[in-house]
Amino acid sequence: MGKISEVIPLHEERKYRFDTLSIHAAEQEDQNQALNSPIYMTSTFTFRDLQQAEDTFSFKRRAYVYTRGGNPTVNLFEQRLSTLEGGVDGVAFSSGMAAISSVVMSLTKSGDHVLAHRNLYGSTFGFLNNLLENYGVRTDFIDMTDLNRVEESILPDTRILYLETPTNPSLEIIDIAGISRMAHERGIKVVVDNTFATPVLQRPLELGADVVLHSVTKYISGHGDVVGGVATSRDFDYVQRLKFSYMCELGGVMSPFNAWLLIRGMKTLGLRMERHCSNASKIARFLKNHRGVEKVLYPELEEHPGHELAKQQMKGFGGIVSFELKGDRSMAEEFVKHLSLIKLAVSLGDAESLVEVPAMMTHRDYPEEKLHRFGFSGRTVRISAGLEHPEDLIQDIGESLDSVYE
Repeated sequence: MGKISEVIPLHEERKYRFDTLSIHAAEQEDQNQALNSPIYMTSTFTFRDLQQAEDTFSFKRRAYVYTRGGNPTVNLFEQRLSTLEGGVDGVAFSSGMAAISSVVMSLTKSGDHVLAHRNLYGSTFGFLNNLLENYGVRTDFIDMTDLNRVEESILPDTRILYLETPTNPSLEIIDIAGISRMAHERGIKVVVDNTFATPVLQRPLELGADVVLHSVTKYISGHGDVVGGVATSRDFDYVQRLKFSYMCELGGVMSPFNAWLLIRGMKTLGLRMERHCSNASKIARFLKNHRGVEKVLYPELEEHPGHELAKQQMKGFGGIVSFELKGDRSMAEEFVKHLSLIKLAVSLGDAESLVEVPAMMTHRDYPEEKLHRFGFSGRTVRISAGLEHPEDLIQDIGESLDSVYE
């Protein structure tokens, strides 16, 4: 495993490590010399005269006009997150799904085909499987952990290979570099949702991906008080097209206040991810030895099918643990009912540990009778390990399991 504090270039003449970049990348000089960047809570910006306005609208002068198209606080967030991911710039959105839908729409047209991994966030699956079809774009869902299957499934009109890794909720690991090589030989774009790993643990652009997405509601925020999304790329022209032809026209703009909260959240991202990963590891190893657990889905475990690949392309194994309980679906319902410290809720990446049963909550768009085809079941439980003391979390999990399987 590599070190989280790998050096990333900030300026041509200097190099800084990740934790430094998460605090200082793309810093903007403030006229009042404030340590923290101000929040520009304004919908519009003024001009001194019509000549200045003319110069701005004719692109002779770079300036802010209207927050939907650009705002200093939002731009700082976009540039800092992009620096952490190794992109040239980014586009912030009002939600993760606004980012996902805009990126997919920006890369497809009626008659095109999308190839996606079988295991995705429930709303992403719903968008690709249901809504996108209304606009003449077809999606097939396959097991992308099998590169041969991917190659066999690519069609002449395939335009995107879409994936998460680790996947939600089954934590399958997909070879980003292998997928990217295969796609680029055919002129296909690779889009990776990096929400689970964050740039602390994995940087898909460096492995060949074309676009990286985040629901920044999760780990980037880290405090459960923001809804937002972001997309970044190494293709500057594409980023500009995504911003002005899709984000602006569809209207999924991020609030400057949310951007400011995300800038604050990024300052502790590296530290938080270390604790999330550590707690998840301890929870996974405890679950592995409990009589009520059929299998644990966590990439750090040697028996996990993606263990070796995760060691190669990640710098840690993440803060999410999924597991299958013995018995039927009612066991999962009973388990979450008996928890006291860990909260039953959607989302993940917060300071608080959260638990959910995906088939009954975030992944209801998946057809229940076919869940096994998509890599999980009605007995799958997903825990987002928070920042609490690990012994308290394990005690809560153990007491709940014992109540169910006594």
